[in-house]
This record gives sequence, C-alpha cells and structure tokens, in this order.
Amino acid sequence: MAHLRFEALKKLNERPKVHVDATTPHISQFFGENVFGMEQMRSTLAPAVFKKVSHAIKNHEKIDEATADAVASAVKSWAIAKGATHFTHWFQPMTGGTAEKHDSFFDALSGIEKFKGSELVQQEPDASSFPSGGIRTTFEARGYTAWDPTSPMFLYGKTLSIPTIFVSYTGETLDTKSPLLKALKAVDVAATKVCQLFDKDIQHVVASLGSEQEYFAVDKSLFNARPDLVMAGRTVFGHSPARGQQLEDHYFGTIPGRVYDFMRDFEIECWKLGIPVRTRHNEVAPSQFEVAPLFEEVNVANDHNQLMMDVISRVGDKHNLKILFHEKPFAGLNGSGKHNNWSLITDTGVNLYAPSSSARDNLLFLTFFVTTIKAVHEYADLLRASIATAGNDFRLGANEAPPAIMSVFIGSQMTAVLDELEKNGNVKIEKGDNMYMKLGIDQIPEIILDATDRNRTSPFAFTGNKFEFRAVGGSDNCATPMAVLNLIVAEQLTQLFDTVSAEIEKGEEKRLAIVNVLRKYIKESKAIRFEGDGYSDEWVKEAEKRGLKNIKNMPRAIEAYVSKKSLALFEKHEVMSHKEVEARNEIKLESYIKRVQIEARVIGDLAMNHIIPTAIAYQNKLITNANGLKGLGVDNTAVVQTIKEISGHIETIKGSVREMVEERKTPQ
Repeated sequence: MAHLRFEALKKLNERPKVHVDATTPHISQFFGENVFGMEQMRSTLAPAVFKKVSHAIKNHEKIDEATADAVASAVKSWAIAKGATHFTHWFQPMTGGTAEKHDSFFDALSGIEKFKGSELVQQEPDASSFPSGGIRTTFEARGYTAWDPTSPMFLYGKTLSIPTIFVSYTGETLDTKSPLLKALKAVDVAATKVCQLFDKDIQHVVASLGSEQEYFAVDKSLFNARPDLVMAGRTVFGHSPARGQQLEDHYFGTIPGRVYDFMRDFEIECWKLGIPVRTRHNEVAPSQFEVAPLFEEVNVANDHNQLMMDVISRVGDKHNLKILFHEKPFAGLNGSGKHNNWSLITDTGVNLYAPSSSARDNLLFLTFFVTTIKAVHEYADLLRASIATAGNDFRLGANEAPPAIMSVFIGSQMTAVLDELEKNGNVKIEKGDNMYMKLGIDQIPEIILDATDRNRTSPFAFTGNKFEFRAVGGSDNCATPMAVLNLIVAEQLTQLFDTVSAEIEKGEEKRLAIVNVLRKYIKESKAIRFEGDGYSDEWVKEAEKRGLKNIKNMPRAIEAYVSKKSLALFEKHEVMSHKEVEARNEIKLESYIKRVQIEARVIGDLAMNHIIPTAIAYQNKLITNANGLKGLGVDNTAVVQTIKEISGHIETIKGSVREMVEERKTPQ
C-alpha cells in the first residue's frame, strides 16, 4: 500500500493544468442560458398560453393538454437549437440522489424530431428497481414520472432535462420531491391564513432556501489508492497525520490554485444552468471547501442543489479531483454538512422572519417567529429523524457539528424580547392605548436588527432574518428535512389560526387574541430554547432535565416517523399516507443496514488482504534481522519482542474480523 501511495503522489505532482473556458467575464451575459423557465416561456409562448401556464403554476393546478403541447413545441425548438438530441424526465427516487432515462427527439418513422405534450407531462420508467419500501413488488414494474412545472427545465449536455415527480401505478409517491411539494403547499395555505389576519392583500407565502454545501476535493490518484474511500465514501482505517486542522489556518485561507481553477470551472457551469452560486471558501479541514448559492424558492433550491452536486462531481473528474460529500470521510477531521437557511416570504415581498421598523409588522414577525419555535418544540423528534443518515451519525455531536439534541438558538436580544412579551402579556389595554408600546413590541427593531449572535453549536438557529437548520448532512437531499420543517410549521400555524379565530368569535380584540396565543407558546416551548455551548457535556445533562431526547443513531431516530403523532400529521395535511410513511422508514432502515454492511465488508477486506499481509511481510524482515543479529552474537531481544507483538496483533485482527463476519450473518 505504501507503493500505491508513492505512485499516487507521483501522478498528483505530474498533473497538467486544466484549462478553464471562461467565455466572458460578465456572468450576466450567460447566466441561465441553458434554462427554459418562465422568462423563456414568456418570450416563446403565445400570451394566452403563457398566462395559463403561469396561473397553473401559481395555484398548483393541472396544465391542460393543449397548453402542454404548446410548451412542448416551444421547449423542443429551444433545446434543438442549442444542440439537444435527447430529453429526460429528471427525478429524485428514494435513493438520495437523482435518476434519468434519456429518449431521443428523433422519430425514425417520420424522419423528424418530435416532442409531444404527453411526453412532456408524463413518462413511464420501470419502477421495480427503485426503492419502494414494500409499496411495489418486483413484478409490479409500472411507475410514472410527471412534470413539475414549478421547477424550470434545463439543458444538461445535449439532453433536455425535465424536473418531475415519481409515483407508482397506484398513485403512491416513490420520490423525495412529491412530499416536499405537498408540504410547501401546506405551509403556503397555513401561512397565508395567518398573514391575512394582518394584511388581506397577501395571497401566497413562499418558503425560501439557501443551502451551504460543504465537500472535500481529493486527487483521483490518492482516492483510487484507498479501497475504503472508493467503496464506502469514507476511510475505515488510517493514521492521523502530524498536521491536520489543529493550526486553524485552513478556514477562509487562500484557495489553492488547482482548486480555484476547479471552482471557477464548476461555477461557470452552474451559472449557465441558472444556479445562483455566490460564495466559495476554504472550510475548516484540509482539502475541505464550501459553495453557497443565493436564496431561492425551496423546491427550485433543492433541485439546484442536487444538480449542483452532480456538476461539481463531473467538473471534479475533468480536473482529476474526486469530490466527497460524505458527512465524515476522514476520522479526526471535521465532516461536511449542508446548512439549510430557511425563511418564509409573502407574495408582497415581506420576509416574515425579518424584524421591521413598524411595530404592527413586528407583531406579524413575532407571530411567525414564536410559532416556528413552538413547532420545533412539538416535533423535535420528527425534525431529528429528517436528518438521520448513516453518515450523519458520525458527524452530529462530534464537537464539529450540532449535537443530536434538537434545540433552538435565538440570541440574548430575542430572548429578552420574548421574556418581555411573556411578562407584559397581562397588561390591560384601554381604548386609545398603544398596545405595541405597552407590550414592548415597538422596541424590537432597535434591539435585534443585525444584532443576533451566531451559535455554531446549535442545530436550529435564528440568524436575524431566517432560521438556519445546521444539522443536515453534506450528502443529504434537502427535500426530506425541508418537507418536515415546512410541514410542522404549517401545522403549528394552522393551530394558531384556529385558536385566534375562535377567540375573535368570542369577542376578543384580534391583536390581543394573537398575543395571548404567543404568550402561551412562549411558555410551552421554553425547554427547546438554548443559548449555550451545544458541544458541552453540561448541555447533555441539562437537555435530559428538560425532557429533550439525545438520539445518537439513525435507526432509533427514524422511529419518530411512524409515531401516531407523526402519522396523523402527515395524513392531516395530505403530505403522505400512513403506507407511504412506513415505506420510507423501511427504505431508510434498509439503506442504513446496507451501508453499514458495505463498510464492514471493506474493513474485512482491508484487514485480511492488505493490513495482515503487510504486517507479515514486515514481520519476515524482522525475523531475518533477528536471525542475523543472533548469528553475529548481538542481542536481538527488542526485535524478537516486536515480532511477538506483531503476531499478537495479527491474531487479534483475524479474530475480530471473524467475529464481525459472524455477527453480520446473524439475523437481528
């Protein structure tokens, strides 16, 4: 293996510089050039057709056949003019990644390129080989992909890619996008109702997301020299280098030239695909980096994240780099996460988590702020389950990422605001009094605008105008945690609206009815709020006192999905049926087991076929040395002792591998 490493280092040092084709320095000149979205539809479709498409997208309605034909004709002409030969329904099965099947535009019978509305709207891939959690058996192969018009089509290479959902023949969802879309609809409906208590002009609320993607970039020759990295995505054996990240000099340091060229290259491809990447920098660990885009609507942002991960991997290959998204590829170094920056924004342009200079608007802000904290408190276990993966088990609570205990950080300023609101809630409001002043709400802007601290140890932190969900893993598909987060907030907003409406019907003044509910929520959700060090042992003890669970592994965490409370929640908002939730749990558990089995097999292979033979070869050299020393009459005690120690280690390794193999065979 030492020889392999030397050869890998030799290749690394001989790598030629890869040319980056920066066609123009002005990003605005080519941004989105490979995207067929609303702007392209506006310019290529008849006004009446565009109006129908726009209305259907905005109101979650089905697009009729004639309109679909018009869109198909326009996008076909656009794609072929750009060199496209094929189209694909691009979907996200429950494998954690994306899938696609390419079909040619060319029709051999007619001798021309064709693309009908029916092909745009629906395709029929074989569903039998995708995870279904028992929903479908192998011989029941039929499944359908259906166009998601809320996410723009794009040209990837020479293929027109159409974002779609994936469902079984009997209608059950077989992907991660479908539940996300339903959860986004639920939060839109619930949030709009609450907003209309303040402003009747608000007709829709959109959830926004910005994902900070972390990754490692490793030379391909070094990657290929490690069977564990190749097979499992992480190292299972290894020796910590003398210098790792302890000098704290990598974070925000100068980006290495080769990596800088790679970053420029993939950013250009992302911009062409309409992915608004903005930030790039070194991360904490050596060879670890981050890319972050601007905020977008959650569904589009998640599609863009999945696409961006693929772009990064492909461009990495071009630069002879292997990109690792695994949450913990190297022991002793920080792992990779994907911070999800989330907010709710009205169709009138108001960020519902941004404090305002208006006291009236701040009551709206507080309504959503407090209700979100309450939602996390009520469904902390489900939120924890949403980010549970085999890889994330290595990262959470490892003094580099948030702990597995769900908590909310809001900062000392916002804590003071909530304490004040809770304390002043019983103030009697006379006619003509300024309620906002009496409750202290009028002081919020002065207190918190741009004044929240950043607690990197919190899994769910308020950062001034958004919440940052930091527990999501680097390789994860954001659709799952985003579906859960938006769903639990939708449920809590629904409860708030129903309670406030009932109080108003009884004759309570609307603003006081809202404040009374908020005061109740503040009291009930105090346990979930934590401002201290999430890495500390003291927090583990404190969390236990507060009744907050510390679920450290994925199999235990995902049990929250199938609790009566969670199942009722999914079914109430029509996000998933009981059957669909249980199927997903089965898929998650099966995936976990398979990944652990792969790692176990890699450990066995490396131990028996690489480590032990190397140890024996070294031992044989020592035996030759010991015999030589003995022949010269020189004391060889130290060498003999080392030989015995190696023999002991070999026996221990063999025994441990045998034990592991037998344990793996044992039915659980």
